[in-house]
Amino acid sequence: MKLIDLPKLSTKRIKALSESGIDSILDLLNFFPRRYLDRTTVTKIQQLHGNGEQVTVVGRIEKIQQQGRGRKKRLEIIIRDDTASLKGVWFKGGHYIKKQFSEGELVAFFGKVKKYGRQFSIAHPEYDKISDNSDIQDLKKIVPIYPSNKLLSKTRTTSKLIHKWQKVILKHESPPEFIPKNVRQKHKLPKRHEAYRMIHFPESTSEYKQAFKRFKFEELFLFELSVAKTKHEVIEKHQGKIFDNLENYTSKFFNEHLPFELTKGQKSALSDIKNDVRSGIQMNRLIQGDVGSGKTVVAIGAILMAVDNNCQAAFMAPTEILAEQHFRTLSNFLKPLGINIRLLVGNQKMSLRTDILTDIEGGNCDIVVGTHAVIQKEVNFHDLGLAVIDEQHRFGVKQRAEILKKGSHPHVLVMSATPIPRSLAMTLYSDLDISIIKGLPGGRKPVKTAVRPQQKHNDIYNFVEDELNKGGQAYVVYPLVEESEKMDLKDATAGYEKLQKRFPNFEVGLLHGQMKSDNKDTVMQQFINNEIQVLVSTTVIEVGVDVPNASIMLVEHAERFGLSQLHQLRGRIGRGNRQSYCILIHGHKVSKEGQFRLGKMAQTNDGFEIAEADLELRGPGDFLGTKQSGLPEFRVADIVEDQFILEQAKTAAWKMMEDDPSLTQPEYQELRKVFIPYYKERSKFYGTG
Repeated sequence: MKLIDLPKLSTKRIKALSESGIDSILDLLNFFPRRYLDRTTVTKIQQLHGNGEQVTVVGRIEKIQQQGRGRKKRLEIIIRDDTASLKGVWFKGGHYIKKQFSEGELVAFFGKVKKYGRQFSIAHPEYDKISDNSDIQDLKKIVPIYPSNKLLSKTRTTSKLIHKWQKVILKHESPPEFIPKNVRQKHKLPKRHEAYRMIHFPESTSEYKQAFKRFKFEELFLFELSVAKTKHEVIEKHQGKIFDNLENYTSKFFNEHLPFELTKGQKSALSDIKNDVRSGIQMNRLIQGDVGSGKTVVAIGAILMAVDNNCQAAFMAPTEILAEQHFRTLSNFLKPLGINIRLLVGNQKMSLRTDILTDIEGGNCDIVVGTHAVIQKEVNFHDLGLAVIDEQHRFGVKQRAEILKKGSHPHVLVMSATPIPRSLAMTLYSDLDISIIKGLPGGRKPVKTAVRPQQKHNDIYNFVEDELNKGGQAYVVYPLVEESEKMDLKDATAGYEKLQKRFPNFEVGLLHGQMKSDNKDTVMQQFINNEIQVLVSTTVIEVGVDVPNASIMLVEHAERFGLSQLHQLRGRIGRGNRQSYCILIHGHKVSKEGQFRLGKMAQTNDGFEIAEADLELRGPGDFLGTKQSGLPEFRVADIVEDQFILEQAKTAAWKMMEDDPSLTQPEYQELRKVFIPYYKERSKFYGTG
């Protein structure tokens, strides 16, 4: 059967469907309802309570009227059933709504009902038109409402017509089942054909919920199966170098030269790494830790394991200033061991660069620290045994693949200071083993966070001045570089000029994203050297740079920042032994969501708890930065809301791949037909094919 065989499918409608991504019968079958009109629970208007309950009411439009003027202008549509009337209200004019209705039409309103005097009303109700007598007879049924867009509305392709098409398709077509019977039975999933019937023609609420579970599981199962296959083929077949000698540099460093006691989390992560590099299989491990949790020391331990076994190690950072910081840190820590460490970045003199490249290729360089310069063509390693990638989320998949080509299956350790909620980690990093470092190293004091209104600026500046007089340094972060006429936000440039006058006895610096790279690095280096005591900045200081002496973080208009962003900003302080303070300054009007974010920041320093809250507020796409994140796009599954289904799908997929990596068993043949093209597409996208 083809699309053209469906009734009332004109050339215009075929084009509209195609532009909506529907080019086949299966595409149309997978065009799922966005919600359902449950007419089994339609409430008579007279029976409403009006205390904010969610209701469905059906009535005929009695009156359409505009009320009020200016900002108070609103659209009111009064509907009446055989018991009473109810008012739908759209504020700010509602012109776009008015055009869609006519008096005498039968409609259904959905929303929270309130009672004002004797009148029931729903503000900004969702609505559906009920077009003819047959609809009235169907009031006691569950009716699917399909997604609407401009393309379909232009061709008057209604939910009712789409519903008729689905009925024809299911009568003539039977989509093949590909989830094996044992998996379906274990997770109580309906068969595929039955699931399509249940989703388009549900007889009860539980039916369409079961159907959605089936299709969510299906999506997540295919994804997890592809990740498991990637790990099996690309990772576990790669024999890794065996680091069995850890008695020289590694033991000397941790037993004789490390100036502090490792935390429980650091010890656990090092134990995981040790087991990986001794296994004979290439390590692919993510070290996830909150800001200041001590990931760098763990990375040093892994690097020394490579050096102990006569291999080189590469340490990649996303920016030159971060690479230089890591170079200084490693040089200071490893100086007593006499290990040769070189820094490779983009703006070095040719003679120095040539010397470094010669050292790397000849094997005289044990550790190279650098930026993307490390993966350039002219960089040839003598024997690369370990690659450490810092701030994993800022490197693309291809860049990670390039570093792997520099050696014979080197072990890979990636690090992230951006806490990722468990549901995202299960999808984004399924091909990596994960170690989480929680807690702060000894001597570190948790940052104290306070939320203050703008009226308290004088008190706040007096507090900052006291800290500066005690030898501390301060960040002052603004949301904009220059003043905006549209938004009443403080800007960094004006703030810089104001703070120069307020703190005449201290050096005030300015840093923002519109500055040239060299100028930014100069200012940041001056702050690191304490030549600048107050650094006025935008969010360019959000990630990575370590200034142990900085003890104050002021964030102006903090209500405008996201939770994860605020947490990363706070992570720039509290890096030394000094007690540090984060002060979140908000404007006069703060939304409920803004109040929640500020309250959460004051309540906890736990980045994972903050990340979970942020994910719930924003959803996975916005949380990660959408397509650059590597997060797959799911059609029906939501990895935040569907964590339980995700875990079920992952367990089933990984067990199947372990038992039968090639899916050769007879019961897997239909799955194989679907999975092989799916896997090829995904491999192209992620650079693993």
